[in-house]
Amino acid sequence: MEKIKDFFKKKNIEISVKRYFIDALGAMAQGLFASLLIGTIIGTLGTQLGIEILVTVGNYAKAAVGPAMAIAIGYALKAPPLVLFSLVSVGISANELGGAGGPLAVLIVSILAVECGKVVSKETKIDIIVTPFVTIFIGVLLSFWCAPAIGRVASSFGNFIMWATEQRPLIMGMIVSVIVGIALTLPISSAAICAALGLTGLAGGAAVAGCCAQMIGFAVLSFRENKWGGFFAQGIGTSMLQMGNIVKNPKIWIPVILTSAITGPLATCVFKMEMNGSAIASGMGTCGLVGQIGIYTGWLSDIEAGTKLGITRMDWIGLISICFILPGVLAWVWGLFFRKIGWIKENDLKLDL
Repeated sequence: MEKIKDFFKKKNIEISVKRYFIDALGAMAQGLFASLLIGTIIGTLGTQLGIEILVTVGNYAKAAVGPAMAIAIGYALKAPPLVLFSLVSVGISANELGGAGGPLAVLIVSILAVECGKVVSKETKIDIIVTPFVTIFIGVLLSFWCAPAIGRVASSFGNFIMWATEQRPLIMGMIVSVIVGIALTLPISSAAICAALGLTGLAGGAAVAGCCAQMIGFAVLSFRENKWGGFFAQGIGTSMLQMGNIVKNPKIWIPVILTSAITGPLATCVFKMEMNGSAIASGMGTCGLVGQIGIYTGWLSDIEAGTKLGITRMDWIGLISICFILPGVLAWVWGLFFRKIGWIKENDLKLDL
């Protein structure tokens, strides 16, 4: 056993929740962003401005989503160069065979392929042949064996959440908003989770609401401590910056969680806000305004498909209210209350910026 541990240490193989489900998942979200999401944004700009080259660029970026996710995962797992470069084939196969649940299939298959590639890396004199062969062969073989099943499970679970939200928009709007919002602030990737489950529609709208509640909520809640620098860092950056303070005093999290519990149902029941753009945008909130761009591109897709007549005034009111106004106002009000009762004290929300 000791020899195995030493071998794994030499090969930088670390079997842990952090390595596989925090580092790898977060990297996968970046791969998704750098391909599918940015491609969608570029393509939408091209369509709206009538610039064909932007549409073409966007299509190529979207087509690279499988390899982009796999390589990002390999990078997070500290894969050697030959293993990392071999993940292009693995990403293509896992994403295509995984269908609607492709991102989850890519995550699981890529992790296994990377670790197998590490085992043989630099163990032979023909490493340039052995390492890519093992990585690609195992990755593609696993894609054939398990990617379709993984995709079906992820897709079924995501479809169930979306169906349940349609049936019970009040309670499911609250649940989805709170859970995805919490995931956004935790050191895991809410965007990758939403992408893996293909979370769109009303459930996607609730997810956006929860993420915005965390980001705008913390930006406003901590304004007296962090001023404008902290406001923008959290409001269009990430609420994950508050994790250190949350560990010290978990009570500072309550105001924004309560805010998401209110804005989620309002999004689903009152404004009928849907995310019909890329599923990854459901878990991005106001980060670079990706969530809002996703909702807008979804409107355009619905109009093009004939399921929506046009963008209404109520659409814009809902988007602005759920994503910006209500999270700020509600978090501020809750913050006043919790500061008054002593649950939030001076500098509890202070960031080192």
